[in-house]
Amino acid sequence: MVRSIKNPKKAKRKIKKGSKKGEGSSSSVPPVVARVWKPGLDKIEEGEELQCDPSAYNCLHAFHVGWPCLSFDVLRDSLGLVRTEFPHTLYVVAGTQAKESSWNSIEIYKLSNVSGERRELVPSKSATDGSDMDSDSSDSDDEDNDEDEPGHRKPILQLRKVAHEGCVNRIRSMPQNPHICASWGDTAYVQVWDFSSHLNFLAESETDVSRGASSVFNQAPLTLFKHKDEGYAIDWSPLVPGRLLSGDCKNGIYLWEPSSSATWNVDNNPYVGHAASVEDLQWSPIEQQVFASCSADCNIAIWDARAGKSPRIFFKAHNADVNVISWNRLASCMMASGSDDGTFSIRDLRMAKDGDSVVAHFEYHKGAITSIEWSPHEASTLSVTSSDNQLTIWDLSLERDKEEEAEFKAWTQDKVNAPEDLPPQLLFVHQGQKNLKELHWHPQIPGMILSTAEDGFNILIPSNIESSLPADCP
Repeated sequence: MVRSIKNPKKAKRKIKKGSKKGEGSSSSVPPVVARVWKPGLDKIEEGEELQCDPSAYNCLHAFHVGWPCLSFDVLRDSLGLVRTEFPHTLYVVAGTQAKESSWNSIEIYKLSNVSGERRELVPSKSATDGSDMDSDSSDSDDEDNDEDEPGHRKPILQLRKVAHEGCVNRIRSMPQNPHICASWGDTAYVQVWDFSSHLNFLAESETDVSRGASSVFNQAPLTLFKHKDEGYAIDWSPLVPGRLLSGDCKNGIYLWEPSSSATWNVDNNPYVGHAASVEDLQWSPIEQQVFASCSADCNIAIWDARAGKSPRIFFKAHNADVNVISWNRLASCMMASGSDDGTFSIRDLRMAKDGDSVVAHFEYHKGAITSIEWSPHEASTLSVTSSDNQLTIWDLSLERDKEEEAEFKAWTQDKVNAPEDLPPQLLFVHQGQKNLKELHWHPQIPGMILSTAEDGFNILIPSNIESSLPADCP
């Protein structure tokens, strides 16, 4: 799979997604009814443009601070285990993909005053007449919001930069100690960092004094390990603090065991079973010694660290490179995988030894799957990014109900214009980003997703995702 962004540029960002509509209307010309645009199927005719429907989001913001980031991670914080009330504050760590190797850095972001509003799961009749499609969105690029109202002030972005030699292929934060992060570089080095001083600085700062800060701190990693080649696969254990896996393009998987809070022992004898590059790694959410890997050899392997260096289960998962996998932490028997051919599959691992374990397979996307992740709050929900410039959200518990659809059409007087040929499990399609690379759900803010692409980051909360958490949950 090709992951690099060729000739990255600092792009102006204009969200254009959602529905099709005419260029405008006047009192003498009847308005054109908005229609839902189906990516990869519909064409944009002359005189038409894609416009974002702000009512589709409870929250939508964008930011770009310089070079594109191929990978990032959302840091767990102490601001509340479950947060539902706006405005939000969140912390992110990301790695750049700069034009010159020496220009790269790891960037630690604090985003505060991330505003939004809760919308009705089912739009009111007045919102379905297509007349208010040009209302302001909550995108941070909008300049029309009333900045005198606290709920509509733009988010505040603060950042700190740490020098990193070479592009950052992937970066992950340790779940138990979020200030400890591991970065995979295109120099073939995996490095572990302590960013506690930078996070403390950002946490104590109440203003945006560091907005646009250009200072880059030189900091030595806690430890580093050189693989035989560069790689992308890396994962911290959710059960054993400090336990780490890293996999490279030479098909080797290495186990890191912590010997103290700041030192690691790396087993130089790798786990080998794949015939091509190891693309992604995932620890089991319930078994300390079990992990999964996927590869450009089209296969997925399940390993047990207590049972030698060969996989315990090995099976063909797709007809092309398996780029990404995600192990469901709320339903541990379920695993999702995404392929270079644009397909993604859901498997029940309890059936993996007996043959075909696929319980769902989707061929919706028109480009390679670049990221896939289960929701940390809803066991049946996952999100996917693809090189077709779409971020999609899926709920596997949904099935088509013709009676409910007929009632909904009658109630809205059939003005929603929802396509009938989309998979019933498809909850949401987000567009507007170019060359999407990675997404993550926020582990403490239900429904919030962050995504990175060539033209920067998006923060979004779709308005049609219903959480089982109570509305007044702290």
